[in-house]
Amino acid sequence: MTDLDRADVDQGDEQQLAAGGPADFDAFFAEESATRPREQLTLYGTTYTLPESLPLMFTLQMERVQNSSDPADVRKMLATLYGADVLDTWAEHGMTDRQLGVVLIYSAGNIRRPGSVTMQRAAELYAEQEAGKAPAPNRAARRATTKKGKKAPSSGARS
Repeated sequence: MTDLDRADVDQGDEQQLAAGGPADFDAFFAEESATRPREQLTLYGTTYTLPESLPLMFTLQMERVQNSSDPADVRKMLATLYGADVLDTWAEHGMTDRQLGVVLIYSAGNIRRPGSVTMQRAAELYAEQEAGKAPAPNRAARRATTKKGKKAPSSGARS
């Protein structure tokens, strides 16, 4: 360790380095987790406390289920944030796909930064996301058209 590196180490870290033991991430993460604020939401009469950060399993499942129509995939993903069987409970209460999307956007935003996303803002973000699902023009078409809808001048070179 250089003198410059040593200057960036605080006293607690120096004590751990001097002790020569392994880094105890269990203790570190438990202490860190206890101090992070957590958002709560109420849905169909049940209050849910969101985790202090997005669970890795949620992130992995989100990637996996984004093109899946299997309810079991969605169930697993939701269980990491809200507990088991929430998909069935919410579906029994008549939740729509739009409502689920709004709840997920609200939750993800407020897990990252508690208090940063209102329900109204989550609904707006969902609407923007849905509007963006229309097929976009392909790359060549976007390049060939200017903002006024006229053809862009050609350089004469082929791509």
